[in-house]
Amino acid sequence: MSESPQPKFNPQAPHQQRPKLRQVRVFPAEVQGQQLMGIADARQVSERAVVTSPAAQFVLPMLDGQKNLDEVVSAVGRGLTRPILEQLVAQLDDAGLLEGPVYNAIISKIHTDFDSAPNLPPGSTAAMADAMAASHLGSQEKFEALSAEQKGALGAERMRFHFDEWMSMALKDAEKPSFDSLPRAVVAPHLDYPRGWVNYGATWGRMRVVDRPDRVIILGTNHFGEGTGVTGSPKGYESPLGTCEADTWFIDALGKNLGGAHTDLLFKNRFDHEREHSIELQIPWIQHCLGKGDTGRFPMVFAALVHDPAANNGESYDGKGLALDPFLESMRKTLATSPGKTLIVSSADLSHVGPAFGDQLAMAGDDPQVVEARNNVFRHDQDLLRMLTELKPDEMVSAMSWQGNATRWCSLGNLVAACKLANPNRVEMLSYSGAMDPEGTTLVTSASMVMA
Repeated sequence: MSESPQPKFNPQAPHQQRPKLRQVRVFPAEVQGQQLMGIADARQVSERAVVTSPAAQFVLPMLDGQKNLDEVVSAVGRGLTRPILEQLVAQLDDAGLLEGPVYNAIISKIHTDFDSAPNLPPGSTAAMADAMAASHLGSQEKFEALSAEQKGALGAERMRFHFDEWMSMALKDAEKPSFDSLPRAVVAPHLDYPRGWVNYGATWGRMRVVDRPDRVIILGTNHFGEGTGVTGSPKGYESPLGTCEADTWFIDALGKNLGGAHTDLLFKNRFDHEREHSIELQIPWIQHCLGKGDTGRFPMVFAALVHDPAANNGESYDGKGLALDPFLESMRKTLATSPGKTLIVSSADLSHVGPAFGDQLAMAGDDPQVVEARNNVFRHDQDLLRMLTELKPDEMVSAMSWQGNATRWCSLGNLVAACKLANPNRVEMLSYSGAMDPEGTTLVTSASMVMA
């Protein structure tokens, strides 16, 4: 197999003469035993990455769109030459990691594809279904030998199998393994299923015998998008198990209650939902546990990504997005006049700690310092969640604002929004857990909760 040709630097391209790096993430990469550095799109717009020398870490901050290449070479020093920098710029541009025509073409296609279809296709859920199917067959080669239809059918069957298994395991010792009636809202994680199954199972396993809702409002977290406030989706969602159509009646009614300007803000960055897993990961559970009912269709959905209300007192981060209060006010009006039953889902992960998130201390092991660090994370989470169970969401926001979100909660916004929309008589913790890799580089906590 021949290697792909290296992209060539274009001295006539203004965006390569004064390169402006988009938001990227760097990661360690090993190629033929050599330790290198990978550079990828932090917003996941481009699926390509650049692998280069670790010395590039000194170059990247200089690519601000203001300096020309000679100025970058002079500022960095460390043996950097113009030809080396030209090659790096060409690679970054070819991968869509610089502002310029390549990136513009990628984002234009994403926007066109998004607006041209009524439903978002599966991403992370399809990948997990494929992995489940390949594991069942014993090898990736056997899976690849199947037809597309066979892959889809086996993936869906294995996903349902694992869901049933996880729900049974999560609830085997539960005093009340089912809800008495449809709750107003529930909380489930948005971790990948192998790490979050305990809390997924604890929430969704209790939903299998309740009245079926007509719609599900899913509130998630905007991990990679450009929206700075509440960001809505006008789409339905596909998964390996089928399609949840968009509740167009609800979306239209919400738009009328919001008014034109706020509706524009709500859907301005709708494209953020294209690769957002916090919504998608709830879809198969909705389909498997709530089913199609008498209508022959899965419950309709409306999804929104909620920003952190502790960051700017509920306003959008830059003052140009949709603030939390007008969204909640309009949602309440819409819910009050909506036909049928509604379930609200807060798709929430909590603390993110460990070296992968910038901490110095790994979270694995029995060293007293490590044990104390882990316990501090758990206590911190419990203290904040207690404010939710005491029906004090505003105090929860104030506490997080005062503490500065030291453990990097990512879903305060959708937790608070769910509580304020549900207006529950009680909020109950069903389970709480942390998922950690063996080395302790990442510890992510989550909970299962019900609002009734």
